[in-house]
Amino acid sequence: MVADRNPHVREFIKREMAAEGHRIDIAENGRELLKRIFRDDTIDLLILDPDLPDAQESALLTKLQDRLPYIPVVFHTFLSDYQNRLDIVNALGYVEKGARSIEHLKRIISDFRKNTGPSTLDAVRKRKQPGK
Repeated sequence: MVADRNPHVREFIKREMAAEGHRIDIAENGRELLKRIFRDDTIDLLILDPDLPDAQESALLTKLQDRLPYIPVVFHTFLSDYQNRLDIVNALGYVEKGARSIEHLKRIISDFRKNTGPSTLDAVRKRKQPGK
């Protein structure tokens, strides 16, 4: 899932990641992101710009804490001060927005996929289900 405030960035990431064989869903604001995160058990990874419309960053991260320990997150943002905050949720990494950021995103996601087999993802999904 890609959650970014800029529609051009969302569509660019979606197009580039789909070309790599990934199924990508997008959220354009905090409310839509929260709705999808809590509804969809098939999200394997979240690319997140924490500066989403209608969401205060700290409140958004607090609301996601219940769900995100099971969903790896790559922060995609202009704010480089996040790179020292790897304790936020289940952060795989931080990518500063810029001309080459898509290559960094692809590398992080590729490394994640190489190190996470289907059985690991299935176990994560089972933990996310209520009552499991």
